[in-house]
Amino acid sequence: MKRQFLALISALAVVTLIVSLTAAPVAGQGPAKANNTTTAKAYTQPRTADGQPDLQGVWNFATLTPLQRPSELAGKQFFTDQEAAQFEKNELVRRDEDRRDDFVQGQTNGTQVTADVARAYNQFWWDYGTKVVGTKRTSLVIDPPDGKIPALTPEGTKRQAALAAVREGIATGPEDRSPSERCILNGKAGPPILPAGYNNNIQVVQSPGYVAIYNEQIHDIRIIPLDGRPHLDKRMSQWMGDSTGRWEGNTLVVDTVNFNGKVAFQATGENLHLIERFTRVDATNLHYEFTVDDPASFTRSWTVQLPMIKVQDHIYEYACHEGNYGMFGILSSARTTEKTAAEAAKKGSE
Repeated sequence: MKRQFLALISALAVVTLIVSLTAAPVAGQGPAKANNTTTAKAYTQPRTADGQPDLQGVWNFATLTPLQRPSELAGKQFFTDQEAAQFEKNELVRRDEDRRDDFVQGQTNGTQVTADVARAYNQFWWDYGTKVVGTKRTSLVIDPPDGKIPALTPEGTKRQAALAAVREGIATGPEDRSPSERCILNGKAGPPILPAGYNNNIQVVQSPGYVAIYNEQIHDIRIIPLDGRPHLDKRMSQWMGDSTGRWEGNTLVVDTVNFNGKVAFQATGENLHLIERFTRVDATNLHYEFTVDDPASFTRSWTVQLPMIKVQDHIYEYACHEGNYGMFGILSSARTTEKTAAEAAKKGSE
C-alpha cells in the first residue's frame, strides 16, 4: 500500500509539473519551424537531479519526409542536397490546401470527399514542416531496407477492410467515427509518434522513477514508470497501451503492450508490441526510433526513425472543437443521406 501511495503521489507530481509548465498563454497555433538535423558528434548528456539522462523539454518532429518511400524513389535510400530541395518544393505545392482544383479523394460517411470538403481548412491552419529530415532519408521507415511497411497478413487485411468499410459507410452512431474525430486519441500522437498536419510536438518531463510524455495532439499524457514493474495483466487493455521504461545507457527504452485495438495504428491490433527508443544526441536533437512487432497484422516487424528538434515554444491547448460540436452535423448528414437514398429507392420501385 505504501509503495502504491508513493507511486501515485509521484505520478501526480509529474502531471502537476506539466500543467504548470504549459499554462502560459501564447498566440498562434503552430510551433516554431525547426530544421530536422541529427549529429554524430560526441556529446555528454546532461543529467537530472536523480541521475537520469535529461530528455526534458519541448520537441518538434514536423517533417516533409514521407513515412514510406515513394515508388518513384525505389532503391534510393537518401536524397542528394539538390534532390532534397526539389522534393521539398514539390511537396509544399502538393500539400497546399489553398489549391481549389477539383478532385475526389474517396468516400466517408456515405458521401464523396471532394476539394471543398477535404480542403475545408486553408493553408493557415497546417504546420507539417518545410524540410525533409536532416539525414535526407527518403522515408521514415528504415527497416525493411526498401522503406516500405511490410505486407499485411490475412488477418491484418481483413481488419483494414473492416475499418475502411466503417469509415466509408454511413455512420449509425458516434462509435462509427474515428477516435481522432471524436477527440479521444489521434493515431499519430503516440504511441508510436508520427508527424501529422499540425501539433507536431511533445513535452518530456522527468521525476524520480518516472518519465512523462505529453502529446500536443489531443493533449494525452503517458506516465512511464522506470522501476522494473511488470506489465499489467493482458486483459487490462488501454487506448495507449501499458508502457514501462528502462534506461539502456543514455537511451530511454519504452516497452508498450496491452493496446485495446480501437485506434488500429496502421491496421495493427490488440497484440501490437511496440518498442520506442529516445536518445538525446546533442543540445537540440533527440533521436526517436520505434519498432512495430505485430505478427498477427504484418508479415514481419518494421522500424521507423524520426529526429526531433528542441524548441523554446510551449505546448498549445488542443480544444478539438470539431469533434465536440461536429458530431451533430455528421450524424444529421448520415440520416439525410439515408433518407435521400430511401426516397430514391421508393421512387424507382413505383
